Amino acid sequence: MTIQRTIFVITACAVLALASVTAFAHPRVVSATPAVGGTVKTAPSEVTIRFNEKLEPAFSSVTIRDSTGKQVDKGNPQVDKADHRIIRVSLPSLAPGAYKVEWRAVAADTHKVEGDFTFRIGQ
Repeated sequence: MTIQRTIFVITACAVLALASVTAFAHPRVVSATPAVGGTVKTAPSEVTIRFNEKLEPAFSSVTIRDSTGKQVDKGNPQVDKADHRIIRVSLPSLAPGAYKVEWRAVAADTHKVEGDFTFRIGQ
């Protein structure tokens, strides 16, 4: 193998290794309360989401919508000051039914991810 070919192979391997690390370096949901896809008997006072990475408070958010798509949270999403992996939003008293949680997470290293999940109140 020539030196140029060896350098090419080493460089290609390094690029692939870095690309695979970058692919896993995005915020992802670790847990939520209410649970993702879960059902609770009574209406929660807030929705809390824990991520695997610290979030950038200015660019991370969470919105709760009812089955008609209307926003029903109090409009006050906050990244926890003591643990920047947690974001929460307050809720008014909600009626039984299905609710959609839409979240946007921007990690401290600027990786942005969006997603959603649902939960139910009542049967």
